[in-house]
Order: sequence, then C-alpha cells, then structure tokens
Amino acid sequence: MYIKSFTDYLLLEKKYALHTVKAYQKDIESFKEFCKTEFQDSDLDKVNYSEIRSWIVELSQNNISNRSINRKISALNSFYKFLLKTETITINPLAKHKALKTPKKVQIPFSKNEIEEVLELLDSDNSFEGIRNKLIVELFYSTGIRRIELVQLKLSDIDSTQKTLKVLGKRNKERYLPLLDSVIKTIEKYLQTRSQIKNHYETDFLFITSKGNKIYENLVYRVINSYFSKASTKVKKSPHILRHSFATHILNQGADLNAVKELLGHSSLASTQVYTHSSIAELQKIYAKSHPRNK
Repeated sequence: MYIKSFTDYLLLEKKYALHTVKAYQKDIESFKEFCKTEFQDSDLDKVNYSEIRSWIVELSQNNISNRSINRKISALNSFYKFLLKTETITINPLAKHKALKTPKKVQIPFSKNEIEEVLELLDSDNSFEGIRNKLIVELFYSTGIRRIELVQLKLSDIDSTQKTLKVLGKRNKERYLPLLDSVIKTIEKYLQTRSQIKNHYETDFLFITSKGNKIYENLVYRVINSYFSKASTKVKKSPHILRHSFATHILNQGADLNAVKELLGHSSLASTQVYTHSSIAELQKIYAKSHPRNK
C-alpha cells in the first residue's frame, strides 16, 4: 500500500519519468523481500537502520557495486522521506546514513576532429537512415540533449522560423534550445525524406524507423556507437559522451557555466560543474602560454 502511494506521488506530483519510478519501485520491493526473508517482517514502516545495513552488506557480498548500492539506498531514502512527509513514520531510518565511497568516473569527451570525421562519413550517405542518423548526431552535439529527450521529440517541437527546439526534460520541464543554421538545413532534408516513408503520417514523433515506427533508445545508442567506433578509439562511445562533448567544448570556448546549466536542463550547478573538469586541460594550455612566469 505504501509503495503504491509513493509511486503515485512520484508520477503525479513530482513528475518523475515512468522508467525512473519503476526503478525506485523495484529497489524498494527488493528491500521488502529481503526483510521478509531475513527478519520474517515485511512492514516497511517499522524498519530500523540495522536492517537496512544488513541489506547493504548482502548487496556488497553479492558483488553489487557501491555506485549501484548508493542508487538503491537513494530510492529507499526517498521512500522514507515520503513516509515522514505523510506522517506515516516519525523518524527516517536513513537520516544519518552516509553514502558508500565510489571511484570517480572520468568521462572522456570526443574531440572536435572525431565528431567532424563522423559527420563527414554521414555526409556521403543520402539514404533515409543516413540523413536521419546525421541529424541525430548533429542534435546531440549542437544542443546537448539527453537520449530519452531526443527519442521523445515531436515534429511540432521544431520552430525553423525562430530557430529553436522545444525539449521535454526530466520531471516534464520544458526548455527551448537554439538551433544552428546547419542543423536546420539537415532537419529540412530529413523531413523531406521522412515524408517519403510509408506510414510516416501515423506518428507525430520526429524520429522514425524506415518502417515508419518511432525510434527507441537502444537504436539511438547503436547508431552513435557504430559511427563513432569508426572514428574514435575511446572505450565509451555513447549518446551521453556526445552530450559531454557538447558541454566541454562550449565551456572551452568561454561559455558561461549558468548558460550551459540551462542548455543541459540541469536543476543545479553541481551537475553542470562535472563538465568543467574536462576543460581544465584547455585552461592549462592558455595558462601556460599566457603567464609571464612560465618558461
């Protein structure tokens, strides 16, 4: 009962994405099952921290990474904050919990040359999928949107006159992003080929497959991984690395951190500051060239 109330709260009031809510629900139900098995008690409103600690130990012994454990505990903490808010409990059992230490993940952005090489590869493919894939790469790199945001784009989200793109971000927050002239040209070319696809009129989503169906996240990942495997030797080649490249490159060119925050759809500067680490190398080059004491 409590879990259903919590997931309804996340969906209806907090406007969380459905896949996020399902992940939270799965983690909480997993903990509930653990309590039932280990302590013969599945009443989540009567849980104490020692029981949660036992779950953490078991997860760790099952070789679950600290990062994944922290995510599960974060879901559980949100659940108990909700129970506290609704006065179901008087004390959050996770109130004094400290997250497990995790190694910092270094995200290495694509270089400008790597991105240009991929775009040149796509320039030579004038098929429907070639033009569509070029637009996918250009939108990622020129706007920094997330993969799910790209998949959910609709035809009506494009305003070629104002040169803007409407994006529906996390928690259903809308933001408007500027479009480069070169991207608008690719959009126009794509829309022309899209109109020749059978059943294209049956969906108002911008990106479709050659059969006229809406594209999906795994397809987008495969597109990016496939093309960048031809131009880059980096271990990770994903849509998120293109988003990372967008943020890093415009910061290197002097973009304001707050402006980048708005473009990326971050709710706090802390999330955006992750991308400043990659621009330190660029700052060091400028510093080395500019400082009079450097010889």
